[in-house]
Amino acid sequence: MFLTGFADEAGWELSTQIKATRELNWKYIESRGINKKTLATLTDEEFETVCQQLAEAGIEINCYGSAVANWGKDPRKDEDFQKSKEELLAAIPRMHKLGIKMIRGMSFATPEDVAPDSPELEKVIFAKVNELVKICENEGIIYGHENCMNYGGLSHLHTLKLLDNVKSPAFKLIYDTGNPVFNYRRIGQAPYALQSSWEFYKNVREFITYVHIKDGTALPSADGKRPPCQFCYAGDGSGDVRAIVLDLLKTGYDGGFSIEPHVATVFHDKESDTSLEEVQYSSYVEYGRRFEKLLRDCGWNC
Repeated sequence: MFLTGFADEAGWELSTQIKATRELNWKYIESRGINKKTLATLTDEEFETVCQQLAEAGIEINCYGSAVANWGKDPRKDEDFQKSKEELLAAIPRMHKLGIKMIRGMSFATPEDVAPDSPELEKVIFAKVNELVKICENEGIIYGHENCMNYGGLSHLHTLKLLDNVKSPAFKLIYDTGNPVFNYRRIGQAPYALQSSWEFYKNVREFITYVHIKDGTALPSADGKRPPCQFCYAGDGSGDVRAIVLDLLKTGYDGGFSIEPHVATVFHDKESDTSLEEVQYSSYVEYGRRFEKLLRDCGWNC
C-alpha cells in the first residue's frame, strides 16, 4: 500500500509539488497539473525537464489524472471524443517513459436534455469508453474510472452497468470517497437524494483498484441542481472516509490512497496576510499528515 496525492493542490510548479511530497516523506505524485499544463500538453523540452526533476528528487508519478472523457465532455459530440483520444494518445508515450501504469479517466458528462438511462445515450457512452479502454489495454495501461460528475458517477448501479458493458482487464475503478457527497443518487424517480459514499462503495468494492481521498458536506438544493460542497479534512465530513478506509484495510486492500484535499480556499481568509499559495502548500501537507493519522487509527502500521 502507498500514499500519493494530487500535488498540484500544493502548488502549480513541479518543484513545489516535489517539495510537499518529500516533506510528507512520500514517494509518489498523482499528476494532474504541472506548471499549469498536463503530461499531455507539455512541450517536449518541458517534459524532459520534468523527467529530470523527478529523477533528481527520487519522486515518481503513479497515475496520470487526465481529463479523458471527463464531466466537461459530451458523449454525443465527436469533437469531445477526439479531444479525449488525442490526450490519451499524447500521454501514453510519456507515461511509458515515466513508468506510469494508470490513467484516471471517466465516462463522459450526462447531458441534461436526455435521460441518463436512455439506451441510445448509453450505447454511445459504452462504445466510446470501450474504444478508449482498448487503446489502454493494447499499451499495457490501466484505465481507472473515477466516480465523478459523469455517467458512472450517477449511482453505483450506473457504475456496475458500465462494468458490464466495458469488458477489459484494463478497465478498473478508482473510488473517490468525496464525490458522492455532492452528487445525486440517480436511481428511481426525482426528486433524488444525495448519494451515500458508503452505499456506493460497498456495492463496487470488489472492482476498486485505487482510492481518492476527499471529504466534505453538502445539502440537497431545492431546485435539484448540484449543491455546493464545503470541503474539509478527511474524516470530518459526510464521505464515510473512516468507515471506508477501515473496511478496505480489513478486507486486504493493498493499493494506493491519493489525497485530493480541495480545502485551500476553504481555509484561506482573504483578509489574512497569508497568501493563498502558502495556504495551498501548508493545507496539502497538513491534509496528508492528518490522513496518515486516520490510517494509523484504523490499524495501518505505516
